[in-house]
Amino acid sequence: QVRLVESGGGLVQAGGSLRLSCAASGRTFSTYAMGWFRQAPGKEREFVATINLSSGRTYYSDSVKGRFTISRDNAKNTMYLQMNSLKPEDTAVYYCAADASPPFYSGSYYPRLPNQYDSWGQGTQVTVSS
Repeated sequence: QVRLVESGGGLVQAGGSLRLSCAASGRTFSTYAMGWFRQAPGKEREFVATINLSSGRTYYSDSVKGRFTISRDNAKNTMYLQMNSLKPEDTAVYYCAADASPPFYSGSYYPRLPNQYDSWGQGTQVTVSS
């Protein structure tokens, strides 16, 4: 099992930036992909971005493409989500997740559904004011 701890959330004005961090510990060597999801009140958990740890390739939802950047520091076992040009509709609890049991091994494997992930963090609140 991989333990994940998010940090970096907060309150920011529209147009501002935040960087979220996700520190991983435990069986990190088995993780094949990691991702960020978010959940606003009354809505389902929504895919934001994912990074394939084998190839380093990334995949984004259309709603954040061009504004958010997902990255990973292997030496620190930490994943990041740099969020720029934030909008009020980005307000949500953001969760990081780890996938250690992919159905296939490919540098183009991009898990985008919550049930594809094995481990989850506790979440961090991001609030964007207008």
